Amino acid sequence: MEKLDACIRNHDKEIEKMCNFHHQGFVDAITELLKVRTDAEKLKVQVTDTNRRFQDAGKEVIVQTEDIIRCRIQQRNITTVVEKLQLCLPVLEMYSKLKEQMSTKRYYSALKTMEQLENVYFPRVSQYRFCQLMIENLPKLREDIKEISMSDLKDFLESIRKHSDKIGETAMKQAQQQKIFTVTLQKQNNVKFGKTMYINDRIPEERNEIVLKHAFEEEDENEEEVLTVQDLVDFSPVYQCLHIYSVLGDEETFENYYRKQRKKQARLVLQPQSNMHETVDGYRRYFTQIVGFFVVEDHILHVTQGLVTRAYTDELWNMALSKIIAVLRAHSSYCTDPDLVLELKNLIVIFADTLQGYGFPVNRLFDLLFEIRDQYNETLLKKWAGVFRDIFEEDNYSPIPIVSEEEYRAIISKFPFQDPDLEKQPFPKKLPMSQSVPHIYIQVKEFIYASLKFSESLHRSSTEIDDMLRKSTNLLLTRTLSSCLLNLIKKPHIGLTELVQIIINTTHLEQACKYLEDFITNITNISQETVHTTRLYGLSTFKDARHAAEGEIYTKLNQKIDEFVQLADYDWTMSEPDGRASGYLMDLINFLRSIFQVFTHLPTNSSDHAAMSGKVAQTACMSACQHLSTSLMQMLLDSELKQISMGAVQQFNLDVIQCELFASSEPVPGFQGDTLQLAFIDLRQLLDLFMVWDWSTYLADYGQPASKYLRVNPNTALTLLEKMKDTSKKNNIFAQFRKNDRDKQKLIETVVKQLRSLVNGMSQHT
Repeated sequence: MEKLDACIRNHDKEIEKMCNFHHQGFVDAITELLKVRTDAEKLKVQVTDTNRRFQDAGKEVIVQTEDIIRCRIQQRNITTVVEKLQLCLPVLEMYSKLKEQMSTKRYYSALKTMEQLENVYFPRVSQYRFCQLMIENLPKLREDIKEISMSDLKDFLESIRKHSDKIGETAMKQAQQQKIFTVTLQKQNNVKFGKTMYINDRIPEERNEIVLKHAFEEEDENEEEVLTVQDLVDFSPVYQCLHIYSVLGDEETFENYYRKQRKKQARLVLQPQSNMHETVDGYRRYFTQIVGFFVVEDHILHVTQGLVTRAYTDELWNMALSKIIAVLRAHSSYCTDPDLVLELKNLIVIFADTLQGYGFPVNRLFDLLFEIRDQYNETLLKKWAGVFRDIFEEDNYSPIPIVSEEEYRAIISKFPFQDPDLEKQPFPKKLPMSQSVPHIYIQVKEFIYASLKFSESLHRSSTEIDDMLRKSTNLLLTRTLSSCLLNLIKKPHIGLTELVQIIINTTHLEQACKYLEDFITNITNISQETVHTTRLYGLSTFKDARHAAEGEIYTKLNQKIDEFVQLADYDWTMSEPDGRASGYLMDLINFLRSIFQVFTHLPTNSSDHAAMSGKVAQTACMSACQHLSTSLMQMLLDSELKQISMGAVQQFNLDVIQCELFASSEPVPGFQGDTLQLAFIDLRQLLDLFMVWDWSTYLADYGQPASKYLRVNPNTALTLLEKMKDTSKKNNIFAQFRKNDRDKQKLIETVVKQLRSLVNGMSQHT
């Protein structure tokens, strides 16, 4: 403490020294300050005043400075906002563009915009909340686009399903126009070079030129109106949906869905209506829908990559083709109208040509057409059977009367008839055939034309067409016409004169067959000398018809004879004959004379016709005499006839004599000697045996070639003798006391016994 106190005292001394040293300066300073005090006060007043004045003047500066500071801050903020907005504005513009694309249904572009937003723009502004909202909204937009595009695709599929017939109709029409133009141009070139594939005598060259001119005019008119599948269908939904699913990485799902739906639509398209076969419109609608379907698929195949492939379309077409063939085969079998079958064929050809133009194989369709061709020929045969029946019904079966040169030329222009002798005869004159002959010939040519219509456009050679025409014509001749002729011949209202005229008609039709062969040759340009050329079977057809007509003549003549014989009313127990032939027999003979007179006086313009008519008359006359002889013999030997008197035998002999006189009068010229009388030889020898009662000669000479009664059968003689024996017993009950009657009765019994012995011996020998 002492040291501290000593130190304090030292410091105080030093301070005192320091103060003493500086005191004068301090006093001087105070003095100086006192001197400047007044000036300082003045200065203070001046400074205060100046400060006041500065403060007053700086208030505006302060306000303006604050404004400047505030503006600088705003400017800095604005600059910052502009920079941020410049960074966000492209994002917002792109998002706005996205919204606009969505509203205008530009979904593929919208997806591309989304990709740009995600990859380029959103990373720049990812720190902002609006960006997060946008990012969260994009998946929903993608799903919306996916759903909308799928909905548009469904609408598109439904639309093309409804409009596929219009698409197919347009495609088929274009294919048909192209084909007509090509064929017409080819025909024009053929005409120029003198080569014609078909020679149609119904279409002159002038008509060909007119048809060609119209075809070119139509082609020029249609050039401006050619529509493509793109003109008829808006494919943008498919392209858009494909692109959308491609962008979304789900292309396989879209392809599977599209193919699945199209296969379902294919099955619906291939399902026909139940009444499709009733009208051609039903077939046309069926074909146009199928064509429309595959035209769309072909377009999709070529304008898209991978949506459908060639393998897929081929598989779909093969499936459809099998179904189409089955449907056509089933429904065409119901078609009975040849015109409908022909229209069906034309539709199938156009259908095949159209799809072939799009690259689809159609060979199986043309194979099907060959099946339908057979059915077409069947319907033609049925139709022409009705035509032939109508012709035969309307025919008068009389030679065609010709009164002028014009009529004669008109007929021979339709039917190839040549007869120099007839041409030399003056008018009026008659052609040997009836009206049905030229009509039948014309209809056969019409049938060939109709058959040719089906053969056109089948892409077959002239040789094949020639073969088809000849085969179908042979069917017409050998089956249809032959059947109609046979049915005509069998009709009850056809008389003997009509049958003879039918025979003459068939001869002329047979001769016309070679002209039909020439007609087919002119159509196809295939020579008849070709090895594989089919010949027409008209010769056998008309020969069979002639034989049937001749047989019907003989049958009808025999039936007429039976009708007369049934009128016979013999009194088999008469004691004496009437002295004249029976009335029924005289009527029968007069009828036969008139019939054979008609046969021999049929109008004939050539030696062939005369020979044919004479041959028919001779055969008919011989058949009639033989049938009459057989009928009379059966009348004698009838089991229901129990008794015959000698008077009845004599009356019967008178009738047989009239038959022999008829045979010897040569009712039909051309018989040699007594050929016709031989038809009654059996009756004559039998009646002679009973008339002269020459039993001893008969029994002695029986079996000898020179026997007088060689044609008398012991069985026949025994049957007739027993009937006479019973009559003798009945009529001679009281005459048995007369010696002659008793002797005759004994003789009959003796002859009966001998005949029975002879018959029994023959039976044992047999």
